Amino acid sequence: MSAATPPASSSAHPRVIDMRCRPAYLHDFFGRTPGSPGEDLARWLNRRVGTRGDDAHFARSRTPEGFLAEVRDAQLSHAVVVGRHTPGQHLPNDTIHAIVQGHPELIGIGAVDPALQGEAAALAEAERAVKTLGLAGIDIEPGFGQPPRHPDDPVYFPLYDLAQQLGVPVFLMTGPTSPDLRFNDPAPVARVAQAFPRLPLVAYHGWWPNVQQAIGLAFRYDNVFLVPDMYLFQPGSQAYVEAANGFLGDQLLFGSSYPFRPIGQSIDDALALGLRESVIDRVLYGNAARLLGIGSA
Repeated sequence: MSAATPPASSSAHPRVIDMRCRPAYLHDFFGRTPGSPGEDLARWLNRRVGTRGDDAHFARSRTPEGFLAEVRDAQLSHAVVVGRHTPGQHLPNDTIHAIVQGHPELIGIGAVDPALQGEAAALAEAERAVKTLGLAGIDIEPGFGQPPRHPDDPVYFPLYDLAQQLGVPVFLMTGPTSPDLRFNDPAPVARVAQAFPRLPLVAYHGWWPNVQQAIGLAFRYDNVFLVPDMYLFQPGSQAYVEAANGFLGDQLLFGSSYPFRPIGQSIDDALALGLRESVIDRVLYGNAARLLGIGSA
């Protein structure tokens, strides 16, 4: 090997796309206001999911400049900022657009709620979010509706059809923070994955703690992607890693869930989970790049 081509170093910082990374200033739920119940909740959740050190580390991202500094200090290739539209919390698509606009390292995901907005309004807003605002996908949260729904509820099927036509993923909120845990169930997504085979379906929180069921769904349908984010470091989640070392290597994606977990610590913790060298780049970068159409993965 020539002197001009040094050997690869295992200590080199990996390429990373953080699929779930929100600034504290986005909402009180993320710890925007010092001394508020939202800050207390954010600090509690940080302790709950294994944050080491300062459980108020996210305070730096209470300003746009601070959030960008967090992203850059963690050496992220991209950070994905996710919108939300539920009866309990609305993070408007225009707000997400304003956060990411002009910052190529930031990518926005929009959100709609067809049950709340009505079909026509939700479809029009989803199309505007993608075509006009340039957001890279649409988030829906069936289990957080009033009443809660499963993802195969007919109210969502026109949105799935539109997203498949637009060529963007649909992101699903899952996991143990669902108000009714009966709706943290991977099984209903099988019907959606089968009906829309060209539509990537991306599950935030990876349906934890229903890990085996989620992996089984992803085994059957290769258009299902899992982003366990902060739950990748919780009991029972080693099954995600075992699966990623096999068939799930092209369907597992990294997310820090910032501000509920430090970005840098989450990267370090992910690298220590036992992922094979041959899949680390795919899980941390390549799968997300392919999903979001970022350059060449």
